[in-house]
Amino acid sequence: MARLLYRLGLGAQRHRLLVVVIWLLALAGGGVGAATLSGPTSDSFSIPGQESTIAQDKLQEEFDTGGGATARVVMRAPDGQQLTAPANAAEVKSLVADLSEQPGVVSASDPLDPNAPTVSPDRTTAYSTVTYEGGIGEVTEEQREAILNTVEQADEGPFTVEVSGQAVTATPSVGGPGEAIGVIAALVVLSLTYGSLVAAGMNLVTAGVGVGIGTLGISIATGFLELQSTTSILATMLGLAVGIDYALFIINRHRQQLRQGTDVETSVATAVGTAGSAVVTAGITVFIALVGLSVVGIPFLTQMGLAAAATIVVAVLVAITLVPAVLSYLGRLVLPRRQRTAPAETGTSSERGVYAGWVGAVTRGRIPALLISLVALGVVAVPAASMNTTLVQTPSEGTTQARAQQMLADSFGEGVNGPLVAYFEGDGAPQTAQRASAEIAQLDDVATVTPPTPNATGDAAMVTVMPESGPASTETEQLVGDLRDRLADIDGAESYVTGTTAVSVDVAHSLDQALPIYLVLVVGLALILLVLVFRSILVPLVGVLGFLLTLGAALGATVAVFQWGWLSELVNLDDTGPLISLTPILMIGILFGLAMDYQIFLVSRMHEAYHRGDAPRAAIVTGFRQAAPVVVAAALIMFSVFAGFVPAGNATIKSIAFALAVGILVDAFVVRMVLMPAALALLGRAAWWLPGWLRWLPALDVEGTAIAEGEADDGESGSGQRQHAGVGS
Repeated sequence: MARLLYRLGLGAQRHRLLVVVIWLLALAGGGVGAATLSGPTSDSFSIPGQESTIAQDKLQEEFDTGGGATARVVMRAPDGQQLTAPANAAEVKSLVADLSEQPGVVSASDPLDPNAPTVSPDRTTAYSTVTYEGGIGEVTEEQREAILNTVEQADEGPFTVEVSGQAVTATPSVGGPGEAIGVIAALVVLSLTYGSLVAAGMNLVTAGVGVGIGTLGISIATGFLELQSTTSILATMLGLAVGIDYALFIINRHRQQLRQGTDVETSVATAVGTAGSAVVTAGITVFIALVGLSVVGIPFLTQMGLAAAATIVVAVLVAITLVPAVLSYLGRLVLPRRQRTAPAETGTSSERGVYAGWVGAVTRGRIPALLISLVALGVVAVPAASMNTTLVQTPSEGTTQARAQQMLADSFGEGVNGPLVAYFEGDGAPQTAQRASAEIAQLDDVATVTPPTPNATGDAAMVTVMPESGPASTETEQLVGDLRDRLADIDGAESYVTGTTAVSVDVAHSLDQALPIYLVLVVGLALILLVLVFRSILVPLVGVLGFLLTLGAALGATVAVFQWGWLSELVNLDDTGPLISLTPILMIGILFGLAMDYQIFLVSRMHEAYHRGDAPRAAIVTGFRQAAPVVVAAALIMFSVFAGFVPAGNATIKSIAFALAVGILVDAFVVRMVLMPAALALLGRAAWWLPGWLRWLPALDVEGTAIAEGEADDGESGSGQRQHAGVGS
């Protein structure tokens, strides 16, 4: 692989204009395609074939509930008045008429309709259900603004008026101030690392090209597939982070070789052959982890994983083709001004001396370092044991959606924001529903049960169950299970339970079943890859065990902040509550790949030194000294990018981005830079042991040993290549 990438680096330089033009055309084509072919995205999480999803489809078919997005416009009369008073009733009807005329609206229910009233018992609060022609995610920005303006104008009258619902929930997007701050922070880290704004800017630009093509491709896909609104955000977050880091590793290796006197062409090709090999291997581990999400059989997770994996592939291709092409244009401008004409380096910089002191202290005190790190990570991971998850999202505090839901909860009870529906199907469905209603009312946490509503043909019926607790509460989740158990004992018709909380329970159950399978698959494939990379059994095992510690600490910190409320002000958190159900499995999928990135970049330099003949501890010190500065920079960049999505992120992205940001810091600075060198020092030569019966395995040559030995001679580089390639220190 190293020799192939070496030749690829040479080719990218010699055809640099063609390479740059191809990538720019791809970016422009993606922009045109996204502008003309993109479609709406979805904010609903459901899995085909589950009880709750089947029931939703049957309700839509039998009761014509419609597939359009809905909004609830909540109105409250002035203090001391009731909505049913003649003057107020006229105002209500006028507002309903205005809502019915909104663009894209199919109907707006009359809360004072005696056949289907939606008025609170004290007659002070009511709500109108506004149904749109377009489905969830298909309500345009103009339609959303129209109803929000109508509600705002109505709120200036005698009533207090607010609105909630999926129809008025804006699709989350990227490019806000938080993300911009994250990118600026990444630029600062790059500038300090390189000592050159030219190199830092070039790194950001090439990463931007990769993530731009990836996200534009996802936008094009929305015109043909129903994708989740968070898919492109996750792909952007991950693609930007790894795009910057992958280019960083190649550029850093190139700069080291330039300082040692290597000519530009040879240095670029060698950097692609050596650091590029590590980039490709690291990209493969991330790719495996993300594509592995498809194995769990959950469509929206498959979409997220494949979209993010495609973005990773683009980031790797950019790093090994566009980056060397641009580096050849820049020449020695990637170095600080004072280093461009300086003589070749022969010593060790003071910066590397700091890292040598770090790793020296860790390897000398390896047992205390291991114990202290293990205890610290274990303490941080403790809150993870009490983790609760849900798919029910809570609107941000201070928004009209939050105020509307609070008005409903105050007047109708918490359960009005997440009712459950029992659906009955069969010849005796109405009678069965009638018998079931009495038994349902006896269950814990049930506030009210509506009379059964039969369909036109009399072979189906539905009963609405209003819980006492809110949709994201554990009590309502328990009610879903109790309701299903009770209905299973009632003969006469086939029964189903659906509703927002029921969908959340079903998805969580599927995730719980899929998680162990996914973890075994991803870890198993990654272990095989790492065995091929390091020609060792213990190094991959220690690396994977370190990831489990990282995962526990990241989830523990996330639970402490988002569920317990510790330090919630730092992340601009409005309300505490359960984590999004996707958090654990996405954490494994994304963080495992990134953790293995650091494992490969750091330990491959140690393996390189050991392969050259250094003693085990000396190899740890040498490899750490060479790789730690760039791993630190990479970790700070990833942390900055992920943290940028936290302050203003939507509920789904906020907690996942926080968990990833914490996970990156823990993995890079504790697991990879303390636990890993301490464990390797404790193991000594045994760390690099490979059983005889596995010696037949191919060597991936991530360190570029073949290049260093002169086996990658392109016929033109001559002795300069053989003298300088593969030194990398």
